[in-house]
Amino acid sequence: MKNTYESPLSSRYASPFMLELFSAQRRIETWRRLWVALARAEHELGLAVTEEQVAELEAHVTDIDFEAAAEREKEVRHDVMAHVYAYGLAAPGAAGIIHLGATSCYVTDNADMILYRDGLRYLRGELLKVMKNLADFAMAYRAVPTLGYTHYQPAQLVTVGKRASLWLQDLASDLEELDFVLSGMKLLGCRGTTGTEASFMDLFEGDTAKIDEMNAMICREFGFERTFAVSGQTYPRKADSRILNVLSSIAQSCYRMANDIRLLQHDRQLEEPFEKNQIGSSAMPYKRNPMRSERICSLARYLIADAMNAPMTASVQWLERTLDDSANRRISLPEGFLCADAILRLAQNVTSGLVVNEKIVEAEVREYLPFIATENLMMEAVKRGGNRQELHEVIRTCSMEATANMKQGKPCDLMEILSRRPEFGMTLEELEAVLDPSLYTGRCAEQVERLVDELRPVLEGASSGDAEINV
Repeated sequence: MKNTYESPLSSRYASPFMLELFSAQRRIETWRRLWVALARAEHELGLAVTEEQVAELEAHVTDIDFEAAAEREKEVRHDVMAHVYAYGLAAPGAAGIIHLGATSCYVTDNADMILYRDGLRYLRGELLKVMKNLADFAMAYRAVPTLGYTHYQPAQLVTVGKRASLWLQDLASDLEELDFVLSGMKLLGCRGTTGTEASFMDLFEGDTAKIDEMNAMICREFGFERTFAVSGQTYPRKADSRILNVLSSIAQSCYRMANDIRLLQHDRQLEEPFEKNQIGSSAMPYKRNPMRSERICSLARYLIADAMNAPMTASVQWLERTLDDSANRRISLPEGFLCADAILRLAQNVTSGLVVNEKIVEAEVREYLPFIATENLMMEAVKRGGNRQELHEVIRTCSMEATANMKQGKPCDLMEILSRRPEFGMTLEELEAVLDPSLYTGRCAEQVERLVDELRPVLEGASSGDAEINV
């Protein structure tokens, strides 16, 4: 038995990719790559950094002595300087030029932005897998009538695919937001202790063009196009708000979808995947709980709440720098990514194996269709010479009678009741001929096709997703 706490996001839910992305190894390797990039730029721009020193730093990016760094941090109480020390032990010939002109946020903030960028790119692919699953599902069931609900009360007919297209459209909106956030991401660059670049004005003897080129070189090395125009010691924490907000948006969409699935599974119309030997309840062997969808909702609530950390942090930053952001960000940002990853993996699993119980869906439609069809029946009776106002009142009173019967556990007999009313002048067979569900779904199938066509360019090449999950 493990005797130390481990986050369930690590042990149960997140993917190996995301766990590695936010590992200590990956983080400190990224710090070292940033130190290499800075040294290389300084060398190429004429500072007293040799090619050999750059090469020595490059050769020791991955061999991190975490024990040496931890011991040093106990002494100096500074994590970045502890790792500068450990890097110097690995690359002694370059120890004297590591971190030249930089402040701690050069590595911490730039590394964070690199990791967040890579995390968002990964989540984009996972989101597309869910969308591809839903697009395929929506198209397959675009014309299958089902009972629509408003206020969770029976309403007009829709189709199974049209309902899924509502979930798909929400996720498409999240994709747009994610792409917007990615397109606007910038590095901090190497700006000094208060963002003034004063240390580099000294190192480069006032040559501002070289300072700009140094930052441009660092950006290019990590695949960024630009830095923030101005900054304090850190990059603006508003950027974190954008990032967690889009993760929250994804959680909101997945929550809505999973909650709908839970409601429909209660009525046995739709079911999430259920494995052959899966146990639904320890006490009730017959149960088929929608546990995957429930887990999506549970994790989504956590992520939606977690996203509040970033705006609260951004709003209380003092002047050029305060450190009350650090501890919060170490938790809220990585955990937000791990949680979004877990939600999308579950969403892939659910949407890849949705089961539509078409006979139950059809039975629900048949039960309520007589009420839904009453306007069409009234129009048909008017064509046969009936009075619209009189027919409306007949339908109202007969509907009340049929509803009362249903409340006594009897089947819907509205058509039979109406067939006995002379105002309609229609036989039971003639009345039931109007009860074709496809006449009452409007443009559902067409709307599904239109949405999927709109999304085809972004779904092009996306694979269907079915993530392995720990149940």
